[in-house]
Amino acid sequence: MSTLVDKAKVASYANGYVTVVMESGVELRFPIKGNSRLERGTEAELNKLELSPFGFHWPALDEDLSFRGIHEGNYGQRRS
Repeated sequence: MSTLVDKAKVASYANGYVTVVMESGVELRFPIKGNSRLERGTEAELNKLELSPFGFHWPALDEDLSFRGIHEGNYGQRRS
């Protein structure tokens, strides 16, 4: 089992990408393209995201993404 030692500090949406800045200063950036829930969101909805120790939640879009998934290249665009 691994433990997340770096925590998300702030996240935002701009120009087709979500960017999160970690406490260490590392930035994670991923596209919304291919994620049907995020693609249909307005800029205001995309910027209203909640951070948790494990990932993101967009209440208005009913979408959740984990840091683990993002690290593995899964931005919600894959179908199971």
